[in-house]
Amino acid sequence: MFEAPFPPYDPTDKTSYVTVLKRWPVILTQIIDTIYHADHDLGISLASIESAAEKSKVEEKIEEGKAIISKISQVKYEMARNRPLEPIPADGEAMVEMYNEELARLAAKERNTWFTAPWLYAECYLYRLIRSFFVQSTHWRTFDPFATQKETTFKSSGKAIYQLARTMHELEVDKSEFDKDPAKLGVLFGEMIQMCLWGNATDLSMLTHLSHDDIAHLQTVGRDAQAERRKFILKDDQDQVWQHIQSLEGKDARIDFVLDNSGFEVLSDPHYALTQLLIAVSAIHRLHFADFLVTFTPYASKVVFHPKLIPWFVSDVTPTDFTNSITSLLSDAFFPPPSASIPSEAAAPGTEPSTSIAVEPPSRPEEHEYLRRMVSRWKSYIDHGVFALSVPSDTPLGGSNPKADFWTSPWPYWDMKERTPEIFKNLSKSGLVILKGDLNIVGLKASASPLAGAFPILSLRTNKADVAVAVDQAVADALDKQGVQWRTDGKYALVLFAPKSA
Repeated sequence: MFEAPFPPYDPTDKTSYVTVLKRWPVILTQIIDTIYHADHDLGISLASIESAAEKSKVEEKIEEGKAIISKISQVKYEMARNRPLEPIPADGEAMVEMYNEELARLAAKERNTWFTAPWLYAECYLYRLIRSFFVQSTHWRTFDPFATQKETTFKSSGKAIYQLARTMHELEVDKSEFDKDPAKLGVLFGEMIQMCLWGNATDLSMLTHLSHDDIAHLQTVGRDAQAERRKFILKDDQDQVWQHIQSLEGKDARIDFVLDNSGFEVLSDPHYALTQLLIAVSAIHRLHFADFLVTFTPYASKVVFHPKLIPWFVSDVTPTDFTNSITSLLSDAFFPPPSASIPSEAAAPGTEPSTSIAVEPPSRPEEHEYLRRMVSRWKSYIDHGVFALSVPSDTPLGGSNPKADFWTSPWPYWDMKERTPEIFKNLSKSGLVILKGDLNIVGLKASASPLAGAFPILSLRTNKADVAVAVDQAVADALDKQGVQWRTDGKYALVLFAPKSA
């Protein structure tokens, strides 16, 4: 097995220490609150239940909820006191044996406590342990403790989503111009990259209301604006990526998106509400980016999205999330037209009613139609296999699949070939694998790694953790000398491309 040329990141490092001391306890507290409120609502519902058998089931679920709260509270207590990590119970779902084998190995090295275990293992272990508490119950097995949070942030992103829809409409109007001049596609591709990096704060102003003159503007003044923003990209392989994508023309190429986490960013960002909004938009940005590649360029014919099969790093996309996002975007109850009143308890079809309001209707009536047209195209792509998940869309929470289990394992990506040859072989056929986030970045640029050169990789990351790769030492030293918190403040980014070996 490959051994990295550097020690694993653990809580003896600054950010990882804060993670164990503050961030993880906050996540656990939020889960406890979610279960408590669910139990409270169940308790209120008992008064209206006439069937003794049904009432008994609800009472059982309430007691199970209390037991799960107790278990999570115990983890929180032991975490604060640097107690040893306990083996994950055999709950019938995937990866238990792998986690426990690695935990035994760490115990032999006396690195099996919350403050001594490697960060990558410990955080992945935490989410898998939490999942086991729900799986061992009767009534909570399909419960996603982060579902309400994900739905709320999704609803908060309505304005940005309507802007994205308008953008795609403008691109559709001018599609013939792109066919004539691939250079224009290159400019827009750069904006798509920056959209994925920075969210809607900087990118949409460059892409809305596109006319023929606006495209020309992007190629001149807009290019200068891109260059200004690129000063904050400490390693920038955008040009190499675009050259590679252009080389895919005529090859019936497939693009793969690994639907990554934003959990670290959610709870470490001081601008929490804004970060929540950008996380929700980020998920749609991936579909938007995929739509751009398939609809407006001749370089890609299919996009595969790789989800997580258990609740993971707070905001990771599960198959259910992916399916519900399309349903919600097409629902007038969730995204009401301009003339509609906002229901007080709107919910997407197939989901439980929510106490939060629906998305505010768009200020411009045509934007609702733009949204429906864009998402209908996405649904058509899904129906015809142009957009697809790597696993069946009806995969239940906790389902096991060799095409996805690795994404919720404790292993670094350089172990992919040995640990999960099916995923490795599948990605080896990809025209480009796109990953985003702190968890995905580690090890991707290690030249000795078995992953290097196996398939073309585009890694996008806004820096919000101390771990950093591919930054020139001179650049790092200069920023450190200025007192800039470039590793953690989210103002700097990395765009890394690793081509497939010949």
